Amino acid sequence: MNGLQFGLGLAALGRPGYINLGHADDLNREYSVEAMEQHAHGVLDVAWEFGVRYFDAARSYGKAEAFLGSWIRKRKISADEITVGSKWGYTYTADWQIQTPDGVAHEVKRHELDVLQRQHAESVDELGDYLNLYQIHSATIESGVLDNAAVLDHLAALRATGLKIGLSVSGPNQAETIEKAIAINDESKLFDSVQATWNLLERSAGDMLQRAHDSGISVIVKEGLANGRLTPRNSEPHFESKLATLIGMASSLDTTVDALSLAAVWNQPWISTVLSGATTTEHLKSNLVATNVEWNEGTFRELDWLCENADEYWNRRSALVWN
Repeated sequence: MNGLQFGLGLAALGRPGYINLGHADDLNREYSVEAMEQHAHGVLDVAWEFGVRYFDAARSYGKAEAFLGSWIRKRKISADEITVGSKWGYTYTADWQIQTPDGVAHEVKRHELDVLQRQHAESVDELGDYLNLYQIHSATIESGVLDNAAVLDHLAALRATGLKIGLSVSGPNQAETIEKAIAINDESKLFDSVQATWNLLERSAGDMLQRAHDSGISVIVKEGLANGRLTPRNSEPHFESKLATLIGMASSLDTTVDALSLAAVWNQPWISTVLSGATTTEHLKSNLVATNVEWNEGTFRELDWLCENADEYWNRRSALVWN
């Protein structure tokens, strides 16, 4: 991952249920494995056509790895043309259901050595030599994964084979987890990248991501549109005035709300890769316009008031409905 680039995340493309606003409409409510694989391949085709070369999956994204692997082989893409990242630590448990029965989670997190070993083997089965980057999925201080010597040693052994190692972080304490990863790297280089949530609503990890970048860790930003909350699909009453501001500014810049919101991410100096989480070709094309949005610090300052408290942001995210 050299230089600033857009990537495509497959969280919404590999399973019928996800928390993005309007996810069901994006899939036209066609949830068979065959229909979803065809749909995913269509979005991947457009991403490739528009120059996207980084693709991000996870074991818990349903069949995302399988869809990505079949697409790569179908297109006969060579390994040196593409960068593929995936993640371990969550197990997909929704059984291809959009709404799971009471008490059944869509995915279950466990950051233990046996999970890493099992899921790495599964990822290699799906992606083979195309797998370039393997990330801890949603590492937190509470999960203890960054203090688990057996896991860290195994990751170091994988890195010694040429596989890059990263971590993704989430929750209101992202910065604390990133700081811990930087400290690990100071003692023994392990992490090549960190993937974090940063957007106009949630900026709490920004300073620590700058530190990560300065220390040589590549920064991947996910959820730049806050799972659709930074689009006109957001009908939350409290967001009405914020959305009006975004629409007005986007109009003045002759762009769209999603492109404006992603331009805010694209123009941060510490970022290596900006992920689009688009589920349709139309949304993907619109997201990629972010690279051409006229941007300056004055624009950014005008959007300062959109920022939410980290706890508030993550509480709202956790309340989003799987659809």
